[in-house]
Amino acid sequence: QVQVVESGGGSVQTGGSLRLSCTVSGRSASLYAVGWFRQAPGKEREYVAAITWGGGPTDYADSVIGRFTVSGDRGQNTFYLQMTSLKSEDTAIYYCGALKFLGERIWTEQRTKAHLYSFWGQGTQVTVSS
Repeated sequence: QVQVVESGGGSVQTGGSLRLSCTVSGRSASLYAVGWFRQAPGKEREYVAAITWGGGPTDYADSVIGRFTVSGDRGQNTFYLQMTSLKSEDTAIYYCGALKFLGERIWTEQRTKAHLYSFWGQGTQVTVSS
């Protein structure tokens, strides 16, 4: 089985920065990529960014381009989401999901879909206030 654990959330002021971590353990050999999603109260889980297991390429939601950076340390099976210039609308629980390889086409066309990811962490709260 695969275990996913997020950490690094917290409370910051508008314009501040946070770095989230996602550590994957267990049977990770079959995993292809890691995605970051977030869910605000009363809203659906929203795609944020993704990175393939080898450390690239990366992909971002339009709302975070230029502000968030996803990276990975394959040796540690740990992935990061560096968040800068945070806004109040970034407030949410952030989740890390891991997925197996389902084909290049599916990855390209559907990587923003939460249902594609088989393994999830418990989430970490990010609160941005003015």
